[in-house]
Amino acid sequence: MSSSPRVDLRRPWSLRGRLIAQVLALLALVCLVIGVVTEFALRDFLLERVDSQLATIDNRPPPPPLGGPPGPRVRFELGQPLDSVIGIVYDGRVLDARILANGSETQLSPQDAATFTGLTTPRRPVTITIGDLGQYRMQATTGPEGEIRFKALSLADVNDTLWRLGWTFGGVALGGLVLAGGVAALTVRRTLRPLDRVAATAAQVSELPLDRGEPALPMRVSEVDTDTRTEVGKVGAALNRMLDHVSGALAARQRSESRVRQFVADASHELRTPLASIRGYAELTRRSTAELPADFVYAMSRVESESTRMTTLVEELLLLARLDEGRPVVHAPVELSGLVADAVADAHVAGPEHRWLLDLPAEPISVVGESGQLQQVVLNLLSNARAHTPPGTTVRTSLSTKDGEVRLVVADDGPGIPRDVLPEVFERFARGDSSRSRAAGSTGLGLAIVAAVVAAHGGKVWVRSKPGRTEFCVVLPVTTPP
Repeated sequence: MSSSPRVDLRRPWSLRGRLIAQVLALLALVCLVIGVVTEFALRDFLLERVDSQLATIDNRPPPPPLGGPPGPRVRFELGQPLDSVIGIVYDGRVLDARILANGSETQLSPQDAATFTGLTTPRRPVTITIGDLGQYRMQATTGPEGEIRFKALSLADVNDTLWRLGWTFGGVALGGLVLAGGVAALTVRRTLRPLDRVAATAAQVSELPLDRGEPALPMRVSEVDTDTRTEVGKVGAALNRMLDHVSGALAARQRSESRVRQFVADASHELRTPLASIRGYAELTRRSTAELPADFVYAMSRVESESTRMTTLVEELLLLARLDEGRPVVHAPVELSGLVADAVADAHVAGPEHRWLLDLPAEPISVVGESGQLQQVVLNLLSNARAHTPPGTTVRTSLSTKDGEVRLVVADDGPGIPRDVLPEVFERFARGDSSRSRAAGSTGLGLAIVAAVVAAHGGKVWVRSKPGRTEFCVVLPVTTPP
């Protein structure tokens, strides 16, 4: 079983954001390392001081009290630090454990004293935790009778100092990171400003209509951003070289297309005369009163038919060549409602097997344009619907106005245009497959002429198609665009 690849919906980070984040992460790591090293160094220093104070505590045994229990005892001397703990462990049992806190000497509770049960003599001072009293620094020695004498100092002040240092350092580090982030954002923004200018130049080039018209690439990256000693300069210089190459290629393509366009125009113009002669002689032969063989009459009829078809092709090629040259259209008021009505009537005569519907507003609609070309747009759309749909198909033509624009829609309920052909229907010599029957044949230039004429009139044309519904829509401005 194959699984579809996962799509990463996370928003990608910009280069500026990644640089700032990496700088802040590096600074945070440095601050963390400095803080940890400082904490450990200060802790070692404070523990050394505690150990030196621990050595001053005297836990020598005093004389045994009268009537007191036998065994060793310990005593506090004046001047010993507060929160000091001293005691004796003998044979694994705690014989005595006292604490000097708040200027008074008290016995440790059995739970706290149990911390020292089983105590052995350590080689150096160690840190222990005595019940609820907290952490203490303890040192133990062996007495003259084999007992273990221990003494301990509270680490409350040490821990409090370390916590204060940690919070202070953390606050200072956080403020420093915020300040560094702001400075880094300004610095990165200023550093990447040349890259933004290069990107702006590329964006301007991407918006140029390079697929039509006279190709021109006037945009170039400024010299200040093409210094190859910098990374951005390398990108800018490479972009300029690419634009020079593309500009040269577009110019060569334009020259080639101009030569082809001029050849098509010249050839079409030159072919009109011999084609007219062929049609004239074929028609003259057909109208002759002399008895001619049937196969000869049929051959002449075919010559006349094909010459007519070729004349149509030549006229369409000549019209496209003129439109490609950008010749100005002769604009004049055109009553579009009557033009559409006449075209639908002609289509009904040419295709009686189809059902033709017309939807016109009550008020006549007029536009400014070239009457013959606009008529050809309507005729080509209707002819396309008739030629590529089966008999019995309903073709609806509607005309309307909205927001200063005229909208012409030709829709049919035929089989639809294949999805792979749909993006190319307005290309020249575009061919559909058998799903849209071409029994009547066509030159493959009809929709290309529609697109070219509509563009010359400052309008737009598009198509939407699915099985059972194909809709061509032409939008024209009411007035002539400047």
